[in-house]
Amino acid sequence: MKIGLIGKGAIAQHVMGAVQARGHMVHAVLVRPGSISQNPNLFVGSVPELIAEADLVIECAGHQALAAYGPQVLGQGTDMITVSVGALADQTIADEMESAASVGQAKLHLASGAIGALDCLSAAATGKLDKVIYVGRKPPLGWKGSAAEDRLDLEGLTQVETHFTGTAREAALAYPKNANVAAAVALAGIGFDETQVKLIADPSIAQNIHEVEAEGEFGQFHFRISGNSLPDNPRSSALAAMSVVAKLEQLSEPIVL
Repeated sequence: MKIGLIGKGAIAQHVMGAVQARGHMVHAVLVRPGSISQNPNLFVGSVPELIAEADLVIECAGHQALAAYGPQVLGQGTDMITVSVGALADQTIADEMESAASVGQAKLHLASGAIGALDCLSAAATGKLDKVIYVGRKPPLGWKGSAAEDRLDLEGLTQVETHFTGTAREAALAYPKNANVAAAVALAGIGFDETQVKLIADPSIAQNIHEVEAEGEFGQFHFRISGNSLPDNPRSSALAAMSVVAKLEQLSEPIVL
């Protein structure tokens, strides 16, 4: 497949290497205008240039990038994979994506990101789900650049502190760089406003820990994953980048799980 990529950060770099190793071609990368000169043979500054030859676009640049470029890509009939699932907590953005996809007869595919067990949760949601709780636990410095800085002394924290309790919608909107997992759990299960979220800074851990608990007609489950970050960026989840590659494989292989 010919891939158009949005972004050039740590996740985008991992995705580029992995998809090329699997025989796909990244033919264009959409970047800010000031960065085009860094690689003018690959970098482009507009959606028309990005999708001119693309079979698929992969977004790895964050909520603002999805909101800015997603409707254009989908509206022109090009399918898209995004890791910025939390952007859909903003109903205006979600509506724009759905409308553009309908106009362009395209699909927006959501990568599972840094969490697992969403297949189980999605299956359970076809019956009655009574409760879904997501708990995100990171080392204090893993919350730098987020709303946690306004609530906690992240540099000097010596004990476990909860800095957010609320719904998945509230979490995704308040923590746009940190709550994509909460959004993915919400979309797989009982929605943004029914999914409960707790975000924790824990100085005793070195990895990001994600937990999902659910109860319903299916029974109960408790899922926990301790995730490593990408070597090039301690704030980017390795599994989030890998989930993009896995989603691409689902779309390109004749037999999928």
